[in-house]
Amino acid sequence: AESYHDLILALFFFMAVMMMIIPLPTVVVDIIIAINISTALLLLMLSIYIKNPLELTSFPTILLITTLMPLVLSVSTTRLILLHHDAGDIIYSFGNFVVGGNIVVGLVIFTIITIVQFMVITKGAERVAEVSARFSLDGMPGKQMSIDGDMRAGVIDPLEAKVLRSRVQKESQFYGSMDGAMKFVKGDAIAGIIIVLVNLFGGVLIGMWQFDMPFSEALSLFSVLSVGDA
Repeated sequence: AESYHDLILALFFFMAVMMMIIPLPTVVVDIIIAINISTALLLLMLSIYIKNPLELTSFPTILLITTLMPLVLSVSTTRLILLHHDAGDIIYSFGNFVVGGNIVVGLVIFTIITIVQFMVITKGAERVAEVSARFSLDGMPGKQMSIDGDMRAGVIDPLEAKVLRSRVQKESQFYGSMDGAMKFVKGDAIAGIIIVLVNLFGGVLIGMWQFDMPFSEALSLFSVLSVGDA
């Protein structure tokens, strides 16, 4: 089972690299975006209904994969936006929905959403994961001593003590992994902001110089595509 797990991860990373190198058709991009949105919703539902973190110990790995995939996809969509000023129906529709026919208002709303996501949600989640990992690691020796004390007092048998020790160790590993995963998520948020700026300013310049668009038309089109891509 472990070998299959490693093989699946290797294939995933190979596909991710290929997505960054090989240009993807807009239809394929739409399909991948739909899969990403569905996966994110499923992951959200799982995290809500799970009562104990140890019920899904692979959550940090899943979080890394679901964070890496949109980042890799952004490279492909950026290529489509800058080369063909078209990144598929989903990106254009979502960008048009957020902008709402008014570029200035749409960009202001998008900026507010981005600031809230980065400054409040991402940094807050990173801090929570960091503190949880620290408390879990600091409390690990005390929990181990408590288990040993209960076993000596006859409250629990050696088998129960072994299970409890394993549980404490898994909790510590889980919170440590979550701390690392949230740092990756923070980096992904920063990269996303940079990609939006590249799409917007680079797209406007390319639209004016290579596609002979008027400034207002280029700004309108690439604002919608940049917001939709983000």
